[in-house]
Amino acid sequence: MTDPTDTDRPDPDAAAESLRVAAVVYNPIKVDLPALRAVVAAEQAAAGWGETIWFETTADDPGQGMTSEALARGAAMIIVAGGDGTVRAVAEAVAANPVSLALLPSGTGNLLARNLKLTLDDLEHSIHSAFTGEDRRIDLGMIEIRREDDRIDRHAYVVMAGLGLDAKMLAHTDDELKAKVGWLAYVKAIATALRDKNQLRVRYKLDAHRVRSLRAHTVIIGNCGSLQANVLLLPDAAVDDGLLDIVLLRPEGFISWAQIVTKIVWENGVLSRTRFGRKFRTKEVDALNYIKGERFTLTVSRPELIELDGDEFGSAVGIRTWVEPRKLIVRVPTDSSN
Repeated sequence: MTDPTDTDRPDPDAAAESLRVAAVVYNPIKVDLPALRAVVAAEQAAAGWGETIWFETTADDPGQGMTSEALARGAAMIIVAGGDGTVRAVAEAVAANPVSLALLPSGTGNLLARNLKLTLDDLEHSIHSAFTGEDRRIDLGMIEIRREDDRIDRHAYVVMAGLGLDAKMLAHTDDELKAKVGWLAYVKAIATALRDKNQLRVRYKLDAHRVRSLRAHTVIIGNCGSLQANVLLLPDAAVDDGLLDIVLLRPEGFISWAQIVTKIVWENGVLSRTRFGRKFRTKEVDALNYIKGERFTLTVSRPELIELDGDEFGSAVGIRTWVEPRKLIVRVPTDSSN
């Protein structure tokens, strides 16, 4: 005889299937895996989530394939544990889905985390925020890169894209030195890149404005503005304003470079961080031009190196880039200011 109360008892298998599940996409070089597994296990249990699924990135796949597999297996949140390149790759794969991206800063720059003012170097806090925090929508940069053979590659970026000195600096960065001393390794790379006197011959179009031509050492397109060492390259950039901020560096000698350093390090890095200080910002100088818009198209006279979020992406003869407003969902602490 059937016990009538049996139908009222919860089905443990059904309950397990209804639990939300997170996935961790991690760069094995960047993380302490045993420590990470222990903290994730504790936080998922405390938050009432199901068993987390794990994916390790490889040299051939920095995160897109793993993220797609995690989504296919029903992950409701992707925790990305790696550097800026891993974050970019995971964001590219997750953006078309209503799934949250949680950051465990684990690289040299951690630029998206810095711009979102998230805690760095605190494993427990980052994972706790992932499971107990709230969602924040931010913009996503999209770019089409035209190669010399007219092939076009399409990618996403969350922080910045750059051509010229910026990309050459990355090409000259010693990975072993970077692993030992972090962002200071870029100092040597900058010195090497500065010896390259070649300028970019650029034609560009911003939104519906007319096409313009100029020569520049560097073009940087940003979704957000802060770099390592508290350097604020793009002082008016915001991750959720629906706009791209672009800077054109056009130094012609020592005085021009001094103007650029003064503007970026002193005015952007110090004065711009307070309402009172912003009153003392000077006008733009010829060596450093800022523009802002939703869409930006650029061609160069010869193939030039390009970087996305700190990773080299080969050479380009042209780009088309735009912003997808509030396309990416990022987990932030519940006490975080949006």
